[in-house]
Amino acid sequence: MKKTAVVIAPGRGTYNKSELVYLSKRHADKAALFSTFDDFRSNLGQTPISDLDAMARFQAEVHTRGDHASPLIYSCAYADFLSIDRDAYDIVAVTGNSMGWYIALACAGALTDMGGFEVVNTMGRLMQEQMIGGQVIYPYTDPNWVEVPGEKQRLLNLSAEISRRPEHFLALSIDLGGLLVLAGNEAGMAAFEGAVEPVQDRFPMRLRNHAGFHTNLQEPVAKMGLDALPQTLFRQPQLPLIDGRGAVWYPGASDLAALRDYTLGHQVVRPYDFATSIRMAAHEFAPDAFIVLGPGTTLSGSVAQSLIRCGWQGWCDKSSFQMAQAESATLITMGA
Repeated sequence: MKKTAVVIAPGRGTYNKSELVYLSKRHADKAALFSTFDDFRSNLGQTPISDLDAMARFQAEVHTRGDHASPLIYSCAYADFLSIDRDAYDIVAVTGNSMGWYIALACAGALTDMGGFEVVNTMGRLMQEQMIGGQVIYPYTDPNWVEVPGEKQRLLNLSAEISRRPEHFLALSIDLGGLLVLAGNEAGMAAFEGAVEPVQDRFPMRLRNHAGFHTNLQEPVAKMGLDALPQTLFRQPQLPLIDGRGAVWYPGASDLAALRDYTLGHQVVRPYDFATSIRMAAHEFAPDAFIVLGPGTTLSGSVAQSLIRCGWQGWCDKSSFQMAQAESATLITMGA
């Protein structure tokens, strides 16, 4: 009997040193697809994704660039999606984190495989070329993934206070369910880093080669994206899509002009509420499992924390999640 599943696509930062040769090692049978992606980039004078994946060693200055990382991650994640056993899983909805929204569009059929690649490649290039602002990440949960009372609001209040200072900008970029990604200019991020206590040996953590995504800093990029990517790329989705507000785009009932405007406008310049998209997936579609596409495994913790926030399957903290996973894995990470 098939299990129902919601598929989740990853965002930037998920292709790291351990993911090198992900395409050739895991998806050698999809060489023809990757060749079309390579040809697209070669025609633009860009390094083919197959060459990036096959480099002898991981180079952060190369692999984390937006114009390289975005299409590389898209290729890995889309190939993972094509590899899901449809005899075992009935996919009932698709969602994604940040750049993962573009991947989700392709997985759901609202963009073709090449249409999705064009969107990702274009937006990754534009954000890299403009490189407006940056991102810093900080938790509002303790090490056992239990929300610290009042901590999320405290961090949001601090962000707003910093942004009121002259020449400072800081705002919510992404709510990851237990972590806040804040985006700002250098002054804003530095002020935040100086105001919070270092925790969990990692935070506050700057995200390398990340621009100030999902804030009005990206308005120039949104305009360029709208100018570069035509309406004709978008089609009716074949699977329900859950966006970064928790709104659902249903097959046969989606306004394609509104879908393009949201994709290239709203979600570029407004906060991405990943936690809400996961809560909507759990409540509206009640899947048997969540499948997180690769590359990498970093998104699985955020998915788990988002599910803890909404009490899915009785999970209340990291320990209960791990115990449940040991008995029956309902959060499946394909990048592992």
